[in-house]
Amino acid sequence: MFDFDNSYARLPERFYASVYPGPVKNPKVLKFNSDLAAELGVAVLSDRARLAGILSGNIMPVGAEPISMAYAGHQFGNFVPQLGDGRAILLGEIVDTKGTRRDIQLKGPGRTPFSRGGDGRAALGPVLREYIVSEAMHALGVPATRALAAVATGEEVYREEVEQGAILVRVAASHVRIGTFQFFAARGDDEGVKLLADYVIERHYPELSANENPYVGLLEAVAMRQADLIARWLGIGFIHGVMNTDNMSISGETIDFGPCAFLDEFDPLKVFSSIDRAGRYAYRNQPGIGQWNIARLAECLVPLLHREEATAVEIANGVLEKFAARFQSSWLTVFRNKIGLESASGGDGELIQGLLAAMHEGRADFTLTFRRLADAAEGNDEAFLRCFSDPSKAAEWLSMWRSRLGSEALGKGELGTVLRRNNPAIIPRNHRIEQAIASARSGDLIVFERLLDALKRPFEELPDFADYMTPPEPEERVLRTFCGT
Repeated sequence: MFDFDNSYARLPERFYASVYPGPVKNPKVLKFNSDLAAELGVAVLSDRARLAGILSGNIMPVGAEPISMAYAGHQFGNFVPQLGDGRAILLGEIVDTKGTRRDIQLKGPGRTPFSRGGDGRAALGPVLREYIVSEAMHALGVPATRALAAVATGEEVYREEVEQGAILVRVAASHVRIGTFQFFAARGDDEGVKLLADYVIERHYPELSANENPYVGLLEAVAMRQADLIARWLGIGFIHGVMNTDNMSISGETIDFGPCAFLDEFDPLKVFSSIDRAGRYAYRNQPGIGQWNIARLAECLVPLLHREEATAVEIANGVLEKFAARFQSSWLTVFRNKIGLESASGGDGELIQGLLAAMHEGRADFTLTFRRLADAAEGNDEAFLRCFSDPSKAAEWLSMWRSRLGSEALGKGELGTVLRRNNPAIIPRNHRIEQAIASARSGDLIVFERLLDALKRPFEELPDFADYMTPPEPEERVLRTFCGT
């Protein structure tokens, strides 16, 4: 089924632990992503029982070298020197139809040496949440890990209450994190840091190998990808929820969809995660946390940046300044696109912030407001203004926006098309995800399947999925999300 070529398993043994998945009683494939399978070049088995056996870890496919990766991490600002894959096992790597190396990982297959007393299992709800959100992010054009399959285990897991067990088959460019570098740096293992850096350059940034100092290039490349990624998160109203350094991928993909959520009404201080009591990872704090995380990576790479520590620190600080500039540039690009500006003008940042301020004050839905701006572009101001509890400031903003559009070349019809191309009609709203999970727990996957179908074409307003565009009613609002560990 998989044609494995496992480069990470060829690194020294201190990089990982060899471990096999724990067998489960009655695996059943709940959802298989055939589109992704085709992209990966994965041969799909017609024998559903064998397919379930492989995807659950009961049957080890030929060529697999199952390992759990070692890493450390700052969790809510507190450093933990050893974390690692406590409930994930990397089966191996494949090279997809475009020549890109991809990890195939089981999430929830049982205990590993890094489980720290946990059972290593995953519950149905978090597995379906990650499946939904990761595939939605992909459809929205945001780099993210993908979901190849969701598998029921036929067993129970014990959290706050008894839940159905499940396993997610996750696909990633790799699972190397900032925390992976921290694992070796915390032990004074400079050789391990260098081996990992060389591995990451070869796998993700081969163009850097010709640089005079490829490690400086590595730090800068990771920083720029993270800045771009976070700008795109903000553009769709996404809150990651746990931007710990062990949840930040070196490849620039969104990874680990735990207590993540999307904004309904706009609030820059919004937090959904039940464990983020101080608001560390609130919507507006994500860029600053991204820069903080890059600083932690820079600390690990200091010995490689320059032989003189003072000079290495100066280089690292320069990269952090570039992160801030790159994020600001990327954020402006994302939001210029969201309000239909093709050229750049000095006052665009203030114009964008003016709309966001009106949205916050007017309790406007983030996704729907930007989508309805296309209607305003075509002369239907009412559709846009209805998004606000008090439309007066929004009406003032429309006047300023139209004044700015005077220097743009797009006509009304073209502008509406551009706005709809840059502003989704459908996102994985929190209450819809919860509805899909609740139905699946009762044995009904229809709601889950329909939501996935709606999310495949998020920029289209399709009559069959019109109900997915509407914000939740007050009683439907999801106020907290959970990690699921």
